[in-house]
Amino acid sequence: MRIAFIGGGVMGEAIISSLLTKGVASAEDIAVSDVVSSRLDYLNGRYGVAVHNGDNAAAVRGRDMALLSIKPQDFAGVSNGFGSLSHHQTVISIMPGVTLATLRQKLGHNAVVRVMPNTPAQIGEGMSVWTASEGVSPEGREKVKCILTALGKEIYVSDEKQIDMATALSGSGPAFVFLMLEALVDAGVHIGLRRDVAAELALQTVIGSARFAEESGKHLAELKNMVTSPAGTTTEGLLALEEAGVRAAIINAITLTYEKAKQLGG
Repeated sequence: MRIAFIGGGVMGEAIISSLLTKGVASAEDIAVSDVVSSRLDYLNGRYGVAVHNGDNAAAVRGRDMALLSIKPQDFAGVSNGFGSLSHHQTVISIMPGVTLATLRQKLGHNAVVRVMPNTPAQIGEGMSVWTASEGVSPEGREKVKCILTALGKEIYVSDEKQIDMATALSGSGPAFVFLMLEALVDAGVHIGLRRDVAAELALQTVIGSARFAEESGKHLAELKNMVTSPAGTTTEGLLALEEAGVRAAIINAITLTYEKAKQLGG
């Protein structure tokens, strides 16, 4: 699979690394276009991929896929530098908020895909939600799925609105999880644990709880109740969280993030 990356930032690099590690593509199959020369030098030196200093048309030429790993506000300028895309090429966008209609219009191309990955893709534990225009062939869809599987898990949705919803929940979600992890560690230090001990306890608790929830298949409320004994220690903690409105705050955070994702597309 020959693929061009327009933008060689953190997420672009994560995808490149995963594709090479999983053998989905070789270094000779990958080209990267970016306007930051130092970034191109780094990617070329570390991964051996071809680099193009801002020449998007050269990077995309002859490639099966073109992946847009840029900020939404930069898309207007970048879209003018593609030249003519051939009908067999598929454009993949990981830009939050930029719709399929906008991609088709700005690029003058019908085979476009929207993906919302997240940062755990850097270690092959990502969650990617994607959708595609009718112009993407069955072969193109299989190639997209192959790319995303190299990053972790993937889910296809037919309703594009769910991409913005995924942006809020799984795309931004790691930041919310890290905030809660940070609070757990600080709490452990507050009650007397060494910070390194508190960090290990908190990390493994979250990792183990997530895996237990996934493998058990039980409802989250049932799993919570398994830890909560009558008049016990967990009951006191849960009461404090409910009184502080933690559940409502999380729901509100996801809702506001979703609204922001829609604004970016506008």
